[in-house]
Amino acid sequence: MNIEQAPWLKYYTPETAHLNYPDCTMSAQVVKTAEKYPDYFAYEFMGSRVTYRKFVEQIDGCAKALKAMGIRKGDRITVCMPNCPQAIIMFYAINRMGAIGNMIHPLSGEKEIAFYLNVSESVACITLDQFYPKFAAIKDQIHIEHLILTSIKDALNPLMKVGYAVTAGRKVKKVPEDPQVIWWKDFLSKGKDYKGEYVYQGKGDEVAVILYSGGTTGTNKGIQLTNLNFNALGMQTAAAGDCLEAGHVMLAIMPIFHGFGLGVCIHTMLINGAKCILVPQFTVKSYAALLKKHHPNYIAGVPTLYEALLRIEDLEGIDLSCLEGIFSGGDSLSIELKGKVDAFLKEHGSTEQVREGYGTTECVTASCLTPRRMYRKGSIGIPFPDTYYIICKPESQEELPAGEIGEICLSGPSVMKGYLNCQEENEHTLQTHADGRIWLHTGDLGYMDEDGFIYFKQRLKRMIITSGYNVYPSQVENVIDAHPDVLMSTVIGVKDSYRMQRVKAFVVLRPGVEPSDELTAQLQKYCSEQMAKYAVPREFEYRKELPKTLVGKVAYKVLEAEEEAKAAAAEQAAARQAAMKETAADNL
Repeated sequence: MNIEQAPWLKYYTPETAHLNYPDCTMSAQVVKTAEKYPDYFAYEFMGSRVTYRKFVEQIDGCAKALKAMGIRKGDRITVCMPNCPQAIIMFYAINRMGAIGNMIHPLSGEKEIAFYLNVSESVACITLDQFYPKFAAIKDQIHIEHLILTSIKDALNPLMKVGYAVTAGRKVKKVPEDPQVIWWKDFLSKGKDYKGEYVYQGKGDEVAVILYSGGTTGTNKGIQLTNLNFNALGMQTAAAGDCLEAGHVMLAIMPIFHGFGLGVCIHTMLINGAKCILVPQFTVKSYAALLKKHHPNYIAGVPTLYEALLRIEDLEGIDLSCLEGIFSGGDSLSIELKGKVDAFLKEHGSTEQVREGYGTTECVTASCLTPRRMYRKGSIGIPFPDTYYIICKPESQEELPAGEIGEICLSGPSVMKGYLNCQEENEHTLQTHADGRIWLHTGDLGYMDEDGFIYFKQRLKRMIITSGYNVYPSQVENVIDAHPDVLMSTVIGVKDSYRMQRVKAFVVLRPGVEPSDELTAQLQKYCSEQMAKYAVPREFEYRKELPKTLVGKVAYKVLEAEEEAKAAAAEQAAARQAAMKETAADNL
């Protein structure tokens, strides 16, 4: 492809087709925004609002505290937090003083947390007091020097603190004396008397953040992302979104350990002067209250978030005309679900439709988006400004013509620096083609039409996506197989009307062990202690043996086909029953 004649460029204006990216840190971009909109609100959390001017003061205070603690340029600091003020203050403070943020899921299992801390060589970590027991349990396995603990109440106004103390706060166990622990307020106080230099004038191509994904092997990989990756994403999203305005409101539901949440819901908003409503925990019930209270201009999430929108019971009469940007990513949005959500939005006053995008954590998050009011059935949109897509014959660099299915490959300013300590994986994923550009081979299959619209088909890698989260079957199988009653297992994704896929495990027990509800409960508890909640199998099926390929490998595709056949049979049975009821009603 001649990238200067890319077919999708006609859908951009000359000003948005190519952008000028700053050679600076992420935090420097936020500071520039604060200088432009000092009195606009940067974020709101459970009733407390903070202006951009105050937000930068909070970032600087935290950066000084990190320096006073002895954190140096290039040190890795783990942020194991939900969406709350302390999390984003720390995230930008880490960047402000030249360290690297290692972002992980606060609901990760103990072994996963130990892995993330060790592979990143983190010297410090911040987490909530309620997660302290996990860190205490792995104390001998990790090598952090400082564990910063905070509480949700640290970010609340006095009235809300009282309410929290008598509700959710009562469930948090008291943290015992631990010389490694420093509490948030004590940590910040260290920075008040710090007089040294704390602002690092970093460059765009320097690594700033580590996020995690499975890569092409299914093993957890640290993805090294630069300042440029995030700053470019924020500028590209604003240009491609064609709806972002300073002072408008984003409902930040997607979590900050996820590229979608951190890159789009937080950084894109904060470098464009918008306000983030920080949501630490999502439920269908709270979703309704958030929409009614905040009248957001933008919402972004995985398809299950939009499915939840359809299930909210108390949205009768709600006005959604406030919505200007409605973005879906992290998983394929079915044509059927999109149609239902678009109809719902129209019924409630919105003139916008859900706009599907596509991306990978290897380029922070989205790199492709459906243009505003230019939906093509089944398409995930067109590439972002300065991002180029080609479709290659799998396992090659041979470019395929329009309409042919192959591997989606992309190149642009948001493509990662590389995987952490994984040279072989880097060489497989980041390839220099004959045109001299570095192309990210995504491991996903799709095709491009003659106008440059992209169509996602399926993943080359064996991976389950449930509620927008990546689950790698081999990791779940390793945990299950380690249970003393299990001989072997295999894990697949099963179609689910809510999560798109749910995790199901097929288990062969050791001789003498019989299946039981008690054993299933034990296995689920065992898994929940070893891995994130979303990865725990929701269903266990016991087999005497598992189907195998000719070379003796477990034929997981056979199991997938069996489950698909079951689902189809169930749908047909439900349709027949519904038809019989309708016939009976007509005969009355």
